[in-house]
Amino acid sequence: MEEYGTYLKKIEAILEKNSVYKFESYTFVLAALHDTVSKFKKPRHISGKELTEGIRNYALQQFGPMTTTVLNYWGVYKTIDFGKIVFSLIEAKLLSKQPEDKLEDFENIYEFDEAFEKGYKIEDE
Repeated sequence: MEEYGTYLKKIEAILEKNSVYKFESYTFVLAALHDTVSKFKKPRHISGKELTEGIRNYALQQFGPMTTTVLNYWGVYKTIDFGKIVFSLIEAKLLSKQPEDKLEDFENIYEFDEAFEKGYKIEDE
């Protein structure tokens, strides 16, 4: 349980420095990262673009046609915002990066309207 408390404190410290994004945006990105990596047979480092695509898929699973509304409420409007969240989590030592990883890897991967709204369809179960 102590590990969970440390995790929360680290996110709270991020928010004290920069409150552009809501707490939920950080926990969501971590959950989306876990979801994305768990789809591989063997865990590996993923690129900013791969993570951004994984976030897209996870967000649509979680929020469906409300995805853009939820992300905007959290302060997330563009894919670069995911990168800023990731790099804040790296700085807080909740994630790690490779030397070649950079914030620009998250820039202009997709437009939210296109990615979350125009092509959305309800899946039959």
